[in-house]
Amino acid sequence: MAVNNNPTEWNPQPIGKEFVRPKGSFGGILGKEWVLFLLLVLPNFIFLATFTYWPLIRNFVLSTQKVNPYTKAQSYAGLDNFRWLFNDRVFKQVVSNTAIFIVCCVFFTLGLGLLVALLLNEKLKGRTAVRAMVFAPYLIAGSAVALVWSYIFNPRFGLFAMILGWFDISSPRWLEDPNWALAAVIITYVWKNMGFAAVVFLAGLQGIPKDLYEAAKLDGASAWWRFRSVTLPMLSPISFFLVVTSVLSTFQAFDLIDVMTSGGPVNSTTTLVYYVYEQGWMAQRWERAAAAAVVLFILMLTVTGMQMLWERRQVHYDGN
Repeated sequence: MAVNNNPTEWNPQPIGKEFVRPKGSFGGILGKEWVLFLLLVLPNFIFLATFTYWPLIRNFVLSTQKVNPYTKAQSYAGLDNFRWLFNDRVFKQVVSNTAIFIVCCVFFTLGLGLLVALLLNEKLKGRTAVRAMVFAPYLIAGSAVALVWSYIFNPRFGLFAMILGWFDISSPRWLEDPNWALAAVIITYVWKNMGFAAVVFLAGLQGIPKDLYEAAKLDGASAWWRFRSVTLPMLSPISFFLVVTSVLSTFQAFDLIDVMTSGGPVNSTTTLVYYVYEQGWMAQRWERAAAAAVVLFILMLTVTGMQMLWERRQVHYDGN
């Protein structure tokens, strides 16, 4: 009798209302694989449930409570914490600071990163060393970068003050003037993270087929039209990845602000993440910090959803 060794063609034969599963079938194997799957996934699930999902649920609960800072006693407050936030003048300024900080940081980080990537994609001498120099700031700790740039922004003996002094221009008090402090933090953030965007864009540029550029040249397309019609569409998956990661990381920027300005002067550099820190750890108002964290979570979720909709319309994979 011929034996069918192809498992994909196995078809159990019915006997009455039941199926007889031949010996040596995949039932036992799948059962063992299922147990192995649980053994491998369970530690990760426990870790995520303990350190991610449970704190998230607990934060939502805490945002609806009123906490006594002395006795730690809690009582249900409903949406009072959120009402307090949206009636607070400082919180409105914090939301405005966060929006300006995210838009400027993402725009200049990705824009300058793409420009640097286009330059490094050309056949230039020493471009390997330049790539390493461009990427190096991204690897440096944020606190160290903040300390260095605090000296650069010093209005008396900083680098900017020296350069402006050559033209008899007085340096602004970057970190002490509310009109300049946020700009100083943005400049520092862009300098630190631009290298990562440049390296990722460069990898995308080197993956674009040269035939597309040659065909565009034969059609008489200028350099600008080749960039617009070939480079940008082919870089859309890379651009989408960088936009998503940049927005999420900018939302959570903390170390530069903490070291350079501590949220000041006059809350001019306080973002939502730093506001949560101020309310929770400095003011000991944990319920207000939890409510601000919920607002931050909702904003990040909304922005991510908008990015996913943009991805469906504007991102092209495999040249489609």
